Amino acid sequence: MDYFDTSITELIGYAASLGVLLSFFMKDIRKLRMINSVGCILFVVYGFLLPSIPVIITNLVIVGVNIYYLYLRKG
Repeated sequence: MDYFDTSITELIGYAASLGVLLSFFMKDIRKLRMINSVGCILFVVYGFLLPSIPVIITNLVIVGVNIYYLYLRKG
């Protein structure tokens, strides 16, 4: 399905880029990590649609780091 000659895959890629970009405007580190994680998860979906293993692996690792600092690391 195409919208304005743009595929769903491209739209997911744009949404992922926007999510990661917006995360860097956050002053609160928790909010930054949460929004960044959403962008990275969208990049994982994008990576599966391409398919691109480097995109998938990199963004899964970033989500893992974000989860570690958001939920698992105390103090």
